[in-house]
Amino acid sequence: MQPIQRTFGRQAGDAGTAGADRLWGLGDRVAPVAGLVLAVSAFTGWYVGSGDLTLSVTGWNTGVLGKLVFFVGLAVVALVALRSAGIDLPAMVPESLVVIALGALATIFVLIRLIDIPERFLPADGRGIGIWISLLAALAVIVAGLLQAGEEL
Repeated sequence: MQPIQRTFGRQAGDAGTAGADRLWGLGDRVAPVAGLVLAVSAFTGWYVGSGDLTLSVTGWNTGVLGKLVFFVGLAVVALVALRSAGIDLPAMVPESLVVIALGALATIFVLIRLIDIPERFLPADGRGIGIWISLLAALAVIVAGLLQAGEEL
């Protein structure tokens, strides 16, 4: 005698699961795009200023934190590329946690540069569009990690 299997909720053939499948794969699609935007945003204008001449300072030129933002974005892209190549992290370290940690780290780096303009760039007293793009990309990396964590549950 075989046991009776009971399932609750929607079955695989139900119409409502198509939208859920698209939503659950969203974290895997957002992470590489957000990581790439984060890495590229390190080469955009973070600080601007005007006076006798117009000045723009890229994130890469702001010091160590600007370079770290680039490498964190590159690490997110590399993590996704390694997974797609078949190389996974150990089971004790969920990928979503690593993505969330990298996003939080990038957010902290960008917020430090957003709040504190280095004195050597003093004529550049305004924030450029690049630092806002970096902040949004860092937050998008966190969101991608949270979506991936939802997939793992």
